[in-house]
Amino acid sequence: MLTTKKKKIVIKESQAHEKDTGSASVQVSLLSKRIDELADHLKAHSKDKHSRRGLVKMVSQRRKLLKYLSTNSPKAHSNLVKRLGLKK
Repeated sequence: MLTTKKKKIVIKESQAHEKDTGSASVQVSLLSKRIDELADHLKAHSKDKHSRRGLVKMVSQRRKLLKYLSTNSPKAHSNLVKRLGLKK
């Protein structure tokens, strides 16, 4: 689970300007952090099917946001993918 402090750090790293808290790049960064934490949880609790469903939904949402970024702002998309270490 992302605490408020962790969320602020992730937002600070990926925001375009000072008040940017909801752009696609910020959302992708937050989803990536949540996905990483949930994946670690599922490694320890492999039978947690409800959390696995949530993970699949988050991955799908992140994929949609990345597709949006790639069509509307390819440069921001490539920078974000490199920074987060995601594969294309």
